Amino acid sequence: MSNLSNLQRVLASGEFAVTGEMGPPMGADAEAVRKKARILRGYCDAYNVTDNQTAVVRMSSIAASTILLSEGLEPVMQMVCRDRNRIAMQSDILGAAALGIRNCLCLSGDHQSFGAAGKLHGHPGAKTFTISIRFNC
Repeated sequence: MSNLSNLQRVLASGEFAVTGEMGPPMGADAEAVRKKARILRGYCDAYNVTDNQTAVVRMSSIAASTILLSEGLEPVMQMVCRDRNRIAMQSDILGAAALGIRNCLCLSGDHQSFGAAGKLHGHPGAKTFTISIRFNC
């Protein structure tokens, strides 16, 4: 078995690579990812899985990428460094590799002013927030 991902093979062959984009849901609904996978299947060489695009909290790109793998699609896990320090980035890359994710695209990420946090005034650490997450498991 080759260690190259499908995307690596396509790029190494000199062929034109086609990737699509899959934005994870703003919740923990794995079926939403599976539904998108069924829609996208067969159109691309690999599928970019965004990481909290528009600076809004969504299912992690690692989790969504793992779901795509289970659906037979090759993910390109996006990771924004806006929200992580060096240790967190290295840890996420190692974890993704352990789960079979072979493609990673590191980006700076959308500025926080695009998301809900951009509407806050002052230092967010000086405020108290209540976060309620409902898991439908």
